[in-house]
Amino acid sequence: MTARGSWDLVVVGAGPAGSTAALAALRANPAARVLLLDAADFPRDKVCGDGVAPHALDVLAGLGVDVTALTAGTAPVHDLRLTSPRGVTAARRFARPASVVPRALLDARLVQAACDAGAQLRRHRVRTLTPAGDGVDVDGLVHARTVIGADGAESFVRRQCGAGRAPAGTTAIALRGYTSAEPWPAGEQRLVMTTAHWPAYAWVFPVGDGTANVGYGELVRADPPTRAHLVERLHELLPGCPPITLRGHRLPLSPGRPDVGHGRVLLAGDAASLINPLTGEGIYYAVLSGFLAGTAAMTPEPADRYRRSLRHRLGRHLRHTDALARLTRTPLLVDLATTAARDHQRAFDDLVEIGLGAGTIGSALAVAMLRTGTRGALRR
Repeated sequence: MTARGSWDLVVVGAGPAGSTAALAALRANPAARVLLLDAADFPRDKVCGDGVAPHALDVLAGLGVDVTALTAGTAPVHDLRLTSPRGVTAARRFARPASVVPRALLDARLVQAACDAGAQLRRHRVRTLTPAGDGVDVDGLVHARTVIGADGAESFVRRQCGAGRAPAGTTAIALRGYTSAEPWPAGEQRLVMTTAHWPAYAWVFPVGDGTANVGYGELVRADPPTRAHLVERLHELLPGCPPITLRGHRLPLSPGRPDVGHGRVLLAGDAASLINPLTGEGIYYAVLSGFLAGTAAMTPEPADRYRRSLRHRLGRHLRHTDALARLTRTPLLVDLATTAARDHQRAFDDLVEIGLGAGTIGSALAVAMLRTGTRGALRR
C-alpha cells in the first residue's frame, strides 16, 4: 500500500458494503478523503447467492449509481417458486423483479463507481488497528478519522474492535457453484426447503446469460456438516443439477440486535453479522448498512449516529426476523407461511419483503397463516 497520511475515512473491504460506504461518505462530503482497502485485486469472485433485491438497487440509485450498467449482462428475475419443508409450493410473480449479478461483476462495478466518485482503492491486507488521538491508525501507515469494517464474514476489523461474538445457533454454511440454467425455467428463482437437517434449503438463481447460481446451505450445529454432506443434500434437492465445482462460505446470521459500532470503528454487511436469518440474503443488508455507515462516518459522533440510523431503518425488521428464526426451528410455521403465500398474493408479497427487504409480519400474511392453520390441513 502506497497511500499514507490522514484520511477522513478508511474502509476495510471493498465489496458491496464497503463500496457503498465510500459512495455514501463522498455523497455526504464530496471533499472527503476516502481510502478503500481490500486484500484482493478486482474483479474477483466472492462466494454468494448473487441475488440482488430491488431494494438494494434503490439505495444505490439514490447514491448516483447507474443500476442499468450495474446489472448489465444479466436479466431480471420476475418469478419465485418456493417449496416448503413438507412440500407445499408457492409460485408467484415478484411485485418488483429481482436481479442475479455474479459478484465478480457486481463488486468490480461498485468499486469502480466508488473510485469514480473520488475514493482511492489500494490492495492491502489490514493487520492492526490502533486507537490514536482523534481516530485510528491502520497498520501504522495511515491515520483515519473513522474506520468502517466491511471485510466480510471472517472480519478482522470485527475481532480488533471488540465486537461481541456471534450467539450460538446463528451461523450457517453453504456451497455455491455455477452451471447451465437449461434444466430450470428462465426468469424464475427457486428455493427448495427440506425437513432433513432443518433449517436448510437449496436454490437456483438464473443469471440471465444462460447460467445459474446453484447452491445449498444449512444451519451449523454442534457438529458442522462436512462438504460431502452438503454436496449430497444439494443433489438430492435439485436432482436435475449436473456435477459442478462448488465453493463454500460461512454466513454469520443476524442475531436481531447486531453489534455495529465501537468508538470510531463501524461495522457493515457480513462483518456486522447482517445476514437475514430466514433466507441468508445479505446484499441488501450490506448496501443499506454501508450507506448508513458511510453517511454516519462524516458526522462528529459516527458510532452513535450509525446505531440510531440502522435502528431506524432496520431495527423492527431485525427483531421480527430474529423472532421468526426462533419460531421456525420447527418447520410447521414455514409450511403455513408458504401455503398462505400460495393462496394469496398479498401474503406472498409480505413474505418476500421479510426475506429480501426490510419487511415485517404484515396483516395479510398473519391472517392468511391463521386461516390456513385453522383449516388444519396443508395441501401440496
